[in-house]
Amino acid sequence: MRIFMRFWREYPKESILAPLFKLLEACFDLCVPLVVAAIIDRGIAGGIAGGIAGGMGGGDDTFIWQMCLLLVGLAIVGLTFAITAQYFSAKAAVGSATRLRHDLFAHMQSFTYAQTDRVGTSSMITRMTSDVNQLQAGVNITLRLFLRSPIIVIGAMVMAFTIDNRAAGIFAVTIPLLSAVVFGVMLGGIPLYRRVQTKLDRVTAVTRENLSGVRVIRAFGKEDEEIDAFRTVNREQTSLQNKAGMLSAIMNPVTYVMVNFAVILLIRHGANEVHIGNLTQGEVVALVNYMGQILVELVKLASSIFTVTKAVACGNRIGAVLDMPAGMAVLPDGEGYPAPADAAVSFEDVSLTYESGGAPALDGVSFTAQKGQTVGIIGGTGSGKTTLVNLIPRFYEATEGRISVLGKDVRTHELAALRERIGVVPQKAELFKGTIRSNMQWGKPDATDEEIWQALTAAQAADFVREKEGQLDAPVEQKGRNFSGGQRQRLTIARALVGRPEILILDDSASALDFATDAALRKAIRELEHKPTVFIISQRTSSIHAADLILVLDEGRVVGMGRHDELLDSCEVYREIHLSQFKGGEGA
Repeated sequence: MRIFMRFWREYPKESILAPLFKLLEACFDLCVPLVVAAIIDRGIAGGIAGGIAGGMGGGDDTFIWQMCLLLVGLAIVGLTFAITAQYFSAKAAVGSATRLRHDLFAHMQSFTYAQTDRVGTSSMITRMTSDVNQLQAGVNITLRLFLRSPIIVIGAMVMAFTIDNRAAGIFAVTIPLLSAVVFGVMLGGIPLYRRVQTKLDRVTAVTRENLSGVRVIRAFGKEDEEIDAFRTVNREQTSLQNKAGMLSAIMNPVTYVMVNFAVILLIRHGANEVHIGNLTQGEVVALVNYMGQILVELVKLASSIFTVTKAVACGNRIGAVLDMPAGMAVLPDGEGYPAPADAAVSFEDVSLTYESGGAPALDGVSFTAQKGQTVGIIGGTGSGKTTLVNLIPRFYEATEGRISVLGKDVRTHELAALRERIGVVPQKAELFKGTIRSNMQWGKPDATDEEIWQALTAAQAADFVREKEGQLDAPVEQKGRNFSGGQRQRLTIARALVGRPEILILDDSASALDFATDAALRKAIRELEHKPTVFIISQRTSSIHAADLILVLDEGRVVGMGRHDELLDSCEVYREIHLSQFKGGEGA
């Protein structure tokens, strides 16, 4: 409900005018049965009675035409009000959904890595698209039916009381019973549709995984297995939707039976009252028309109730994301741990356990990297290499220990300012649709062409960029798929270098480069004018053998620390890695 209130606060005028015009339309609709009753009682029956008394047949044609013109006028005015209400409700729903989608995206952008892991990428996509669309439809329906349906139902009952109290008693019994059915089905549908949307997250996840890994799937001939896996999750989602559909299918027949039974009672009661002269034929027709209006409104409500139900379920899912505190708290300078002023990065007994992980990803890690040093990090798969460097720009929060970056407790840095001073090149080279220049300016929005070329040269990317038509203005397709893997890696390294970071993190970012290009890249980074502190994660000892400090990780713990020659003598894990790559230990 808080999400619905957000919509109404965004467009207060439209949120008031849409129901108001629907209310006016409903008032005109309630007048129609009275006009029809007048046509029957005065225009037809009265005219016939007068004709018989005068020896002639036929009705009061003048009165009938007047009433017919009145009906046309009521229809035109009602249609005008309905269109106006639809305009305002659509404006409020579409405009607020656009704003909500923007706010939701902005909120997700401020999530930490841990918060993103908790929600899940596929779930966030579903909430940004399907959930917001369902909520938009629900708001549109709610604004249009918020006053109309209750006014028609209650107004029809009130009008029935003005005609005949005993007949109105049928309305008084039928309406609560119908309302109980409608709202009972709605309350039963909300948890069902919440589960439907959750299953849709899974369908989205499977689809996303298959589309992103389609080349691997085809390379291994796994198309049939993946189709079967998708069929399973799709059937689960379809099964839940069928249950929700069966629940909605119950509503219309039940409401029709109840209303038609009430109409039968009205006709039977009205026939007796007409026979004894308490009611006119026109009044009986008006009562039946009012019951018909109630039926139409409840059928509308029944058909739209599941749209609103889905909207409530989706709104709850969106609200759960918006209610998640985003980002990390920043401590005042005085509250942080004392930090060595001359160190670029310092870890003191640092541990990290992921929310979904049992064992620590890092356990008791301690080291100090001085400014301008090159730090190599090596270890087996899952040893915690990426986790370690992700703590430096505070992508994750350490669960134990102390971390200082650039002379301050990492928790006292403003996150944006901290990350501006750190250049990160992740394992997976990600480029964005645009041009080479636009991608390079992610590292520094006002970077000049000269600065970009300097970064490209250091990253060993200048040669192939010059060969591209347009050079810096050469197009980059989504995810950089018009470049090879090695070219993408070099461009992402150049993007990080453009901002002249004080700390440069290369997370296995040269894995697609040949040995000569890798060596030239490392040499160029060592010769950078601004001398950043460099962290190099690599599976190759050749990429880190010249580092000032090498950390050897195994199952989240530092099992070796020192220079290349020292580790060959003192660290069995490092020696095994090196010997597996270079016969006899040579070749470094």
